[in-house]
Amino acid sequence: MLLNKEKVQVGSFPLTLEDVVLVARNKHKVDIAEEQKEKVNRSREYVEKLLDDKKVVYGLTTGFGKFSDTYIPNDQAKNLQINLIRSHACGIGEPFSEDVVRAIILLRVNALLYGHSGIRLKVVETMVEMLNKGVTPMIPEQGSLGASGDLAPLSHLALVIMGEGEAYFNGERMDGGKAMRLAGISPVSLEAKEGLALINGTQVMTAVGALACWDALNLANWADYTSALTTEVLRGVRQAFEPETHRIRPHAGQQLVAENITKITRGSQLMTNQGEIRVQDAYSLRCVPQVHGASRDALQHIHDKLIVEMNSVTDNPLIFVDEDKVISGGNFHGQPMALPMDYLSIAVAELANISERRIERLVNPQLNDQLPNFLTKEGGMNSGLMIAQYAAASLVSENKFLAHPASVDSIPSSANQEDHVSMGTIAARKAAKIVQNAYHVMAIELFSAARAAEYKGPEKLGIGTNWVYSFCRQYVPHQEEDHVMYNYFKQLADEMKEIEAVKALKEQLAV
Repeated sequence: MLLNKEKVQVGSFPLTLEDVVLVARNKHKVDIAEEQKEKVNRSREYVEKLLDDKKVVYGLTTGFGKFSDTYIPNDQAKNLQINLIRSHACGIGEPFSEDVVRAIILLRVNALLYGHSGIRLKVVETMVEMLNKGVTPMIPEQGSLGASGDLAPLSHLALVIMGEGEAYFNGERMDGGKAMRLAGISPVSLEAKEGLALINGTQVMTAVGALACWDALNLANWADYTSALTTEVLRGVRQAFEPETHRIRPHAGQQLVAENITKITRGSQLMTNQGEIRVQDAYSLRCVPQVHGASRDALQHIHDKLIVEMNSVTDNPLIFVDEDKVISGGNFHGQPMALPMDYLSIAVAELANISERRIERLVNPQLNDQLPNFLTKEGGMNSGLMIAQYAAASLVSENKFLAHPASVDSIPSSANQEDHVSMGTIAARKAAKIVQNAYHVMAIELFSAARAAEYKGPEKLGIGTNWVYSFCRQYVPHQEEDHVMYNYFKQLADEMKEIEAVKALKEQLAV
């Protein structure tokens, strides 16, 4: 774990999701590994040699996309890069959040440091300065096809590097050149190959996906805790989580969730045995290991794909100095991220889906083991948590719509030169929205289950369920009469994402 690092060094080791979170959200400083600087310099020297030799190289001495057959003389190579950035900065919509933009910059720096992009070290160091001094380019969310990379959004990053565009500094949105001046950073005048090296890559979809996956992996832990608390207050049957069943269907996620539920409810006076009250529970309680476990297995796969992509070179053309080659290929294509991002949408939507069904069981008087109707003693005068369940159901329904895959679509571009695209950035943005919705659904379940625990006796809870009940009570006081709840839902969802809460949760699971 890297959560206590004060500085993230880029280039010496593969980046992890924790590194991305530290830089993007916790504003940790970034440092470039010395050994990577030489690789960047050698790659740039090779580009200069190609220019001197008047070689025809895509994006260096040619136009872009369908204009790849148009030769550009050396004396116009610099203007070619500037025109590229200005013409491609066609982003639309609301700006990405600060943490996403910081993650984008970090991942772009990491990719460039492999020394296959032909960019000057000065440009990479300028991007690191922007991270360390708090200059955050304004990058609109929409406008990327996900191949050739994230051209439009990354162009908005490049504009600020050039001293143009818009950026945020000290919480204020302003002209990009002004932000750079106030931060004491000199803008860069791009030279041959550098504009293309900055914008031809998958760092936007990967940054959005990395943060969403980090949140989703943590949400999976919270889902185990909230489901355990709900199961306990509904007097669930403990045998469904005992290891024998899961040993003979040995999916890793299923086994882990069953073990977690058993651990979390240890010492409970509320859990029951088969036949004590009922022989078996409804699926939303009994099948938690199978459902949560399947999502966990999906998230592990998505995590592994993200780690590969975060530590890859994804621009075009690529420079291979030792082989004396320049190869125009397709590493910019977002399909390796588009499919996992659609998978992320489905996996997290299911965590929210089953959570909402548990909320229904908590508030429904026909299903809630003799708890008060809608968890309020004075029903009629008070509506209790009736509409809280409505809100959860609304989010779950929205998630089902958003979970439709983006990667199955493709629209040809650049006069059919770029005739298959990934829509990976759309897939990542949808996945991030589903994760956000799922946190709120989980917050509503925790809110509801904690209230139910008041009626069953918090002192009867297990070790882990008592911990998560107490976590809820730090932010949500028990109130019997109707009151405004939406701020509590938001606060719980936000607190669940905080690194300190994440660490505490993991420590509880490790006990």
